Amino acid sequence: MPTIVVDVMPKAELLDPQGKAVSGALARLGVDSFTGVRIGKRFELTVEGEVDEETLAAAHRIADEILSNSVIEDVVGVEVVE
Repeated sequence: MPTIVVDVMPKAELLDPQGKAVSGALARLGVDSFTGVRIGKRFELTVEGEVDEETLAAAHRIADEILSNSVIEDVVGVEVVE
């Protein structure tokens, strides 16, 4: 069955407290090769049958209206994986 994956991230201009905490933990562990960490959300929507234009449009719509908070988050990806 195909799956539509929706990725949501905090807006770039907003503080990401979870990412900041992970970044601090990496520094304490001596890992210094990463300059920043941002944490987002991933949604997997399983589809019965084929993914057509209408199904993909519905996924984009619910990504914008239900799965993300447009005030503080951006939908950064909607893709079909087999």
